[in-house]
Amino acid sequence: MDKRVGHGRPRDECGVCGIFGHPDAARLTYFGLYALQHRGQESTGIVTSDGSRISQHKAMGLVPEVFTEDILNGLTGHLSVGHVRYSTTGASHLLNAQPFTVTHRGGTLAVAHNGNLVNTRELRDELEGQGAIFQTTMDTEVVVHLLARNSPMGLEKAIEETFSKVKGAYSMVLMTLDQLVAIRDPGGFRPLCLGRLNNGSYIVASETCALDLVEAQYVRDIEPGEVLIIDKNGLQSLFPWPRQKHSFCIFEHVYFARPDSDIFGMNVYQSRKQMGKILADECKLEADLVMPFPDSGNYAAIGFSQASGIPLEMGVIRNHYVGRTFIQPTQSMRDFSVRVKLNPIRSFLEGKRVVVIEDSIIRGTTGRSRIKSLREVGVKEVHMLISCPPTRYPCYYGIDFPSNTELIAARKSIEEIRAYLDLDSLYYLSLEGMIRATGVNSDSFCKACFDGKYPVKPDTSFRKHSLGT
Repeated sequence: MDKRVGHGRPRDECGVCGIFGHPDAARLTYFGLYALQHRGQESTGIVTSDGSRISQHKAMGLVPEVFTEDILNGLTGHLSVGHVRYSTTGASHLLNAQPFTVTHRGGTLAVAHNGNLVNTRELRDELEGQGAIFQTTMDTEVVVHLLARNSPMGLEKAIEETFSKVKGAYSMVLMTLDQLVAIRDPGGFRPLCLGRLNNGSYIVASETCALDLVEAQYVRDIEPGEVLIIDKNGLQSLFPWPRQKHSFCIFEHVYFARPDSDIFGMNVYQSRKQMGKILADECKLEADLVMPFPDSGNYAAIGFSQASGIPLEMGVIRNHYVGRTFIQPTQSMRDFSVRVKLNPIRSFLEGKRVVVIEDSIIRGTTGRSRIKSLREVGVKEVHMLISCPPTRYPCYYGIDFPSNTELIAARKSIEEIRAYLDLDSLYYLSLEGMIRATGVNSDSFCKACFDGKYPVKPDTSFRKHSLGT
């Protein structure tokens, strides 16, 4: 059984980081992955090269749990790639942890992938028919097999041929013994950026927050459809495939990316605040206070409060010391998993009319428990505003959105969701308002989870058995 069933929050699939030209590449990659930990908390890995030898370490767990000082000291070289993973569809096992490292015909290649391919079944069946043997349940391994088979063409041609067959979302970092390569799919679903450190070395990462932590200067985004090769000769930029319409994932701005990152040319903190301001414009309410459930709705709540004039309060306190696992209570301690993380301030909230700002409702199970906790402390009215439209369709491009049968907005009307959550009112931000908040042209975004219009046709029959990152 998929262990994510019943989880009430969406999850992203991966974060990637690569360093070229720094004598302490592994340590910089460690910090880059630390900054990207929100993109994956199940496993992590780093692979390094000193030009003649590969070193690697991968394990299940968080970045600071997996890498000790001794382990980092053993990862020698000026070149590295790293990965943090949360499985969207593949199983959560060490075997599936990235980066993947292979040696073929004397050449070594390490691959770290953020995204999800939509034609994995077709490619895997074809490769297995030709004698390929797979070791994992990952779509990334399909890419590795294709690159290995095309390797006699040379790196550039092998990449061009391989990715001309691949469909879907991929922001990928490859490493040979002496080169770092960044590849972004033609739609640009997932973010990927380039930075430069003060010694002239380079960093490639999923988000700009990773650059900030290692004090790298942001240079630019890797462009959709670009192959960027970094080696001793500098930077070489290739665009091997026809240009396509952009398909930036809007949910990066709604939920996934860190608020201190700039994604698709817009700061995430600013866009989330703007979503809150537009919510206040679209939905007029009278209330005593506005509050988020930390930390998901924090920044939209700030924007809503500033625009509406309703005071912003932190009516629920988050326990920052809750780990990934804890001893489960007895059955009599109902909703323990909710209360151990978030606890309402009874004496402050009792008798109040409260506006709760949330970034999304996926299954509704988490939201229902949280609203129940507010009712139990005597909140008079609970109004919930969501800083995105109803999520009615699954994602095939690397976000852990469940199937239509599990998405509450695919099965229930807004009024039915309101009643299920026990709210006095429920309002979702309009699609137009959400896009306007980013300051980016609407045509540049993938909005499939809201409107069902998929920019790259997925193999829907493969959803439950996909070999995703």
